[in-house]
Amino acid sequence: MLHALVNFSDQIGPLNVFRYITFRTGGAIMTALLFVFLFGPAIIDLLRVKQGKGQPIREDGPASHFSKKGTPTMGGLMILSGVTVSTLLWANWASWYVWIVLFVTLSYGAIGFYDDYLKVTNNRSAGFSGKLRLLAELIVAAIAAWAVMSIGSPGFSSSLTVPFFKNVVIPLGAMFVVLGALVIAGAGNAVNLTDGLDGLAIVPVMIAAATFGLIAYLSGNANFARYLQIHYVAGAGELAIICGALIGAGLGFLWFNAPPAMIFMGDTGSLALGGALGAIAVATKHEIVLAIVGGLFVLETLSVIIQVTSYKLTGKRVFRMAPLHHHFEQKGWHESTVVVRFWIISVVLALIGLATLKLR
Repeated sequence: MLHALVNFSDQIGPLNVFRYITFRTGGAIMTALLFVFLFGPAIIDLLRVKQGKGQPIREDGPASHFSKKGTPTMGGLMILSGVTVSTLLWANWASWYVWIVLFVTLSYGAIGFYDDYLKVTNNRSAGFSGKLRLLAELIVAAIAAWAVMSIGSPGFSSSLTVPFFKNVVIPLGAMFVVLGALVIAGAGNAVNLTDGLDGLAIVPVMIAAATFGLIAYLSGNANFARYLQIHYVAGAGELAIICGALIGAGLGFLWFNAPPAMIFMGDTGSLALGGALGAIAVATKHEIVLAIVGGLFVLETLSVIIQVTSYKLTGKRVFRMAPLHHHFEQKGWHESTVVVRFWIISVVLALIGLATLKLR
C-alpha cells in the first residue's frame, strides 16, 4: 500500500524512500512488532476466556509439561494478524509472489486453526484426521507451486537449482508442482513438529526468515544476483517484506511465549509459519537451501520418522521420545537448555545456508 506513494515522489521528494525494499522491510519489521505488542494482551485474554482449560497436554509427554496446563493456544493468530497487516501495508501489491506466499500462510493458518479448535473443544491432544489435513495442505501447496511456475520465466521457473553449483539446474517440467507442494507441506509440518517447548520454534523461524529475506532481496536484484552468480528471480525481492513481517511478529510473540509461556502458537502458527518459509523457498528457487537453513526442523521431522519406523519394524524405539527435543528432555536436559542449544544450531545452519550464495 505505502509503496504506491512512490508515484508522488516527483512532487514530494522524500516519498522516493518507499521505492527501496530495504526501507520497507525495516518498516514491516517494526509494524508487525508493534501490532503484536499492542494487540497481543487482548488476544491472549480473549483466547483464555474462550478456551477455558487451554491447550491439552500430551499425556505421554515429559512430566514437567503438566505445569503448563491451562495455557491458551492459537497464539498464531497474533503472528498471522501482524504479518498480514504489515505485509499489506509495506509490500508492493503488484507482486504476485507476495499474494502467493500470503495465500499459503493464511490457508495453512486456517487449517491449523481448525485443528487447534478441535483439540480445545474436545479437550484432547489430537485434532482432525491427519490424512485429511495433509491432503488439504498438499492442495494449497500445489496451487501455490503452480502459480510460482506460471508467473516465472518459462523453463527456469519449473526447474530445481542446486546450491554450490552456479550452472546446475534440473528441469522438472510439470513435476515441479509436485516438488513445490512437498517442500511447502513438508516445511509446514516440520515447524509444527518442532513447536513443543516455550520459544523453541519461533526463534529458528525468525532466523530462517531473516536468512531468506536476504536471499529474496539478492535473488530479486539483477546486479547482486549477477555478482554472486546466483539465479535472478524478477520480483522476488518483495518477499523480503514478508520475511521482515515474520521477524517482527515473531519477536512480538516471543515476548509473550518466553518461559513461562503466556500463550502457545499452536498449529495455527507453526503450520502457517512453516508453510510461509516453504513458499518463499520455492519462489526464490532455493528449495534445497531451505533444507540446510531449516535443518533443525528437518532433524525434528527425521526423529519422528525414525522413531515410528523403528517401532513398527522392530518394536524398539531409537529415541527416548520423539520429536527430538523431547528426547533430550527425557535425558535430563532442562527445557531452557534444549531451547537455547537448538537456537544455536539454527544460527549455525543459517550461516551454512548463506555460504551457498558465495561458494559456487
